[in-house]
Amino acid sequence: MKRLGIAEGKDRFSEIVEQASQGQTILITRNGKAMAELRPVAAGRAAEVVAQIIALDWTLGTPLVDLIGEGREERR
Repeated sequence: MKRLGIAEGKDRFSEIVEQASQGQTILITRNGKAMAELRPVAAGRAAEVVAQIIALDWTLGTPLVDLIGEGREERR
């Protein structure tokens, strides 16, 4: 399993998502402590995951993409 600091992961996000999509599991760390794990979606589950994200959008009443954008703006 590959380990990657959160700052480096942020800078290389597209690259590590591509690695995960090809089967690599990546452990994201902060100050050496495990924070999250990025791994590929299990084969056949991609449609299920997309459906869950769409359902979450309806539940929240605000598109998830908008919420992510708001979070980014608050950090600035």
